[in-house]
Amino acid sequence: MGLFDAVYEDWLSKQIAEEKNRRRRELLENGLGHGTIEFLRSIWFPAIGNLDHLYPEHEVRDLGNRYRYLDLAYMPGNAKGCIEIQGYATHARDIQAGRFKDLCMKQALLVLDDWYFMPVAYLSIRDDPGICKQLVLSFVGKFLSNSLHSDLHWAEAETLRFARRLMRPFAPRELSSHLRLSERHTRVIIHDLVDKKLLSVASGNQRYRTFRLSSTHSGSIHSG
Repeated sequence: MGLFDAVYEDWLSKQIAEEKNRRRRELLENGLGHGTIEFLRSIWFPAIGNLDHLYPEHEVRDLGNRYRYLDLAYMPGNAKGCIEIQGYATHARDIQAGRFKDLCMKQALLVLDDWYFMPVAYLSIRDDPGICKQLVLSFVGKFLSNSLHSDLHWAEAETLRFARRLMRPFAPRELSSHLRLSERHTRVIIHDLVDKKLLSVASGNQRYRTFRLSSTHSGSIHSG
């Protein structure tokens, strides 16, 4: 059994054991969809390194008091993030008009209820895993940049926003230009954030050249 399989089985077993809601427990016992499992295996786990704060088949009520289930809810602290895996057969041209309208309504209601919504096409998981991983890091970074840790000064907070928006590794000179600070001062900021595990080294050995938003901070994110 590989590392992901062991983590996944432990994670799902705990979700089932702790669930008091009969409807959701039955959904979990029936197993997650193929697209959701592949997303976790190929995209989320390699990018983030854990399955913390993820809740599959999370139950919500819409404005009409109907029950709806989210493929994956990401809820660090009191934050609300929703990830929906869009399968081609279900969501492409053959989708029924009624189902399409319901999906649009579901997304609209989530947004109005202050959920961050991220749809992921199954074909993208298969064909564009690198882009999907960057999207995941940016999605998780959204919660980080909203939290604005009290121990971060303005330049550190803006560096994290910059890293999240860029969605690719960046060089100190790019950040220096963005912050309008000297490259020497910028490197100090970057290395402090690396020490705090909020940024990680993307390339370079003896002399670090590029940096990116860290995936290891996800367990300590709290909603602001």
